[in-house]
Amino acid sequence: MDGLDERKVKILEAIIRMYLDTGEPVGSRTIAKDTDLNLSSATIRNEMSDLEELGYITAPHTSAGRIPSDKGYRFYVDHLLQTKDKEISDMKEFVIEHTEKMDQVLRQVAKMLAKTTNYATMISSPKYSGSKVKFIQLSMLDETQLLAVIVMETNVVKNKIIVLKQPLDNEEVFRLNVLLNSTLNGLSISEINLGMISRLKEQAGGHGDIIGTVLDAVAESIRQEEPEIYTSGATNIFKYPELSDSQKASELIYTLEEKQQLAALVSDSLSSEEETGIQVYIGNESPIQTMKDCSVVTATYELGEGVKGTVGIIGPKRMDYEKVMDSLKELTTQLDGIFKKKST
Repeated sequence: MDGLDERKVKILEAIIRMYLDTGEPVGSRTIAKDTDLNLSSATIRNEMSDLEELGYITAPHTSAGRIPSDKGYRFYVDHLLQTKDKEISDMKEFVIEHTEKMDQVLRQVAKMLAKTTNYATMISSPKYSGSKVKFIQLSMLDETQLLAVIVMETNVVKNKIIVLKQPLDNEEVFRLNVLLNSTLNGLSISEINLGMISRLKEQAGGHGDIIGTVLDAVAESIRQEEPEIYTSGATNIFKYPELSDSQKASELIYTLEEKQQLAALVSDSLSSEEETGIQVYIGNESPIQTMKDCSVVTATYELGEGVKGTVGIIGPKRMDYEKVMDSLKELTTQLDGIFKKKST
């Protein structure tokens, strides 16, 4: 554990917990007095000196106390919280279960999390990934126009009008429908390779340009749109002195209200999702520059195969990681259940 024996781990944990509670630098005398480590102040000072050399804690200005560094928070998140699995009782009876519209559900989730955690919160609408072709229907509109209707397994529908270079008879339209559906049904965009496209165009005879246009429409259907992002609790950041500096606060609030940069956080969260669905960004680990003084914890909720969204909580580095993680785990479970119930 990078030079950390059991005693150093306990002292580091004590420093982090005390700093989370008070927001004040922690000294050796405080640790000796308020913990059951049964160590002298001198011994604790020596261990704290080692922890500082290893980069787990740092001294702010000329203070005699120490605060956790980003590396220290990272250790806390990765190692000290692994066995924590508390249930959040106030999430049990989730008040949004009977809400009819998804946007109302998501807005309410953001507000509820902000109120529960006293941090800023965000939640994205679901994104479709790995979507596959369900069926394709070609129909003549008139002698010069063909309508292509592409339906994906996620029930996303794309309509494309194709201007014809020459008229098609009913038999040719039927043959193209059979060719496209027998080849493309059940495939994702990653499975439609150049060799397959070449064979399709060859089999289409003189109508390869129609095949190309339909395939472009399939790609447009699969291409992900930017999700809608809902935020709440932006003013909660003023409750934390380390974030309430006028410039830092205004930049952070602008990010939360303007929302464009949050799309990068959603994208990073979904692409980097681990088995737990929880991602923790501490300080400069965040993909958003204005959040470099914050910690951001995100979780993924899932509505079905390939349909996912992100919930995030933004606060100071000394945020209550245990409560945040437990809240997000319980919330994503509730969202999964609610939306799956609505789809049945």
